[in-house]
Parts: sequence; C-alpha cells; structure tokens
Amino acid sequence: MTQPPCSRPLSAPQATSLLQHYSLEMTAREAPALAAIRSLAVPGTPLNITFLPNEQDQARLQAAVQAHAQGLLPVPHLAARRIPSETSLRSYLAQLREQADIQRVFVIAGDPPRPAGPYQDALALIQTGLLAEYGIRHVSISGYPDGHPQIPAAQLWAALHDKHRALTRQGHDYEIITQFGFDAAPILAWLERLRAESITAPVRIGVPGPVGVHKLLRYAATCGVGASAGILRKYGVSLSRLFDTAGPGLLLQALSDGLEPARHGMVRLHFFPFGDMERTLRWILAQTA
Repeated sequence: MTQPPCSRPLSAPQATSLLQHYSLEMTAREAPALAAIRSLAVPGTPLNITFLPNEQDQARLQAAVQAHAQGLLPVPHLAARRIPSETSLRSYLAQLREQADIQRVFVIAGDPPRPAGPYQDALALIQTGLLAEYGIRHVSISGYPDGHPQIPAAQLWAALHDKHRALTRQGHDYEIITQFGFDAAPILAWLERLRAESITAPVRIGVPGPVGVHKLLRYAATCGVGASAGILRKYGVSLSRLFDTAGPGLLLQALSDGLEPARHGMVRLHFFPFGDMERTLRWILAQTA
C-alpha cells in the first residue's frame, strides 16, 4: 500500500540528515504537554516560546522553567513592540536568567501598529545592549523567503543587514529562523541571495509539522504565507480532502535535493507543531528510525 505524504519516510540520506538538530515552537499554554514529549524530544533541543498578546510574562517564564527542567533548551521570544518599558524588559530578562538559565532568545518586532513602549522594532531592542547584560549569548532573528504581506522586500533585506551588523558588533552568536512555507524554490533562492550578500549565519527553515489540512491553511492565512493551489499540490496537500493530515515530507525532500552547502550555507529545520508537539516528534522519529 502506498503511504500518504505525511508518513512516507524520506528517501535520501541528505533528507534524513536535515532532521538532525531541529528546533520546535510552542505557546506558554502548551507547557503542560511537555511531560508527554520527554521521551520523544532529543535532550538539548531548542524550544522557542512564543510571545502572544493574550499571555503574560509569568506564563512564558513558567513555560521556560518547565522546558529547562525537561532537558530542553528554552528560547523565549521577545516581541519588541509589545514590551511596555525598559524596566519591564529588564525584569523579564532577569527572571529568565535566574529561574531558567536562559542564554538564548528570539527577537522579533511584533505585530502592533504602534509600539507599547520604547522599542520600535527588533533592531531597536538589540541595539540597547541589554541582551548581553543579562547573559544572552545567542540571538535568533526572523527571515522571510516568501516575503511579508505588509513589508516590502527591500525593507526586509535592509533590516536583516542592520540586525546582522548590530549583533556582530555586540559579539552575539546568531541564527535566522524563517517563516514556515510550502515551496522549496523560494527558500533555496533566498538562501543563495543571503550567502551572496555575505550573511553567513546558520538558518533554520520554518516547516509546518504534520497537521490537519484545514488547520494548516488557517495558520497559513493568519501568518501571511503564500499557499496557492499549485504550491499546495507540491507540498502534498489535496484541497478536496481538507480533513486529511499533511506532513512536510515532500517539502523536505525537495529542499534536500536542492541544498548545496557551498551555495546555501548551514541549514537546519524549525518545526511549527501548531499545538501538537507529540505528533510532530513522532513524525520526525518515523523518518529517522
């Protein structure tokens, strides 16, 4: 029997190797699920903790503490435009360091049209120097191979170069985490341009975990990710079967077929489980068994 795209093992060693050193993402409210994945996740796996407007710092902090206790590497998001003051940022960074030994963060601008405090964007927060002051050694920043629905491409590239220079001047290690996508072609083209512009930082490609197609399309619309019928077919999604589960196998196979380290640099994966880390981790284990 032919296996569906969500469960068919990847067919080449290079494709399987992409699944090494992956990272995951979760919201603070998903922290109770961490106990269930303890035996599934590789110890030391980076686990990004989102900065949602309807969650409080205390909930994010407790999620980081729980992840650290489970042997994972919590990476809290800092949404610059949602932070109300320098005092608030200092307090949060101090608690993260003291209670969860945080040395990594993911700095994003955040969505509000007007900043809640003094930080207009991710660059403004990075330039304060507060991250190093509170023991942050490694910083993640955003990348957009598919573009951004509200920001011109030239502005995205300029911001990426500005953050690269600021982080390099401050001595931070850093990596780029991209939005999730469905099509390997723009990802590979974006990686090639990134290296041509002398940005050599490791890149984590955003990948949707195996999830119901209806939910997948809803998240894509919310995140402004391009999802035309043609692209979805290449990803393995059947629009006539919206309650099937779609997995990233076809995308990862296409990426692995096209990746060339000399042209594309160091590339890893960042999984968006959309609320089901256990299913995502079991999918990864099935590919590497």
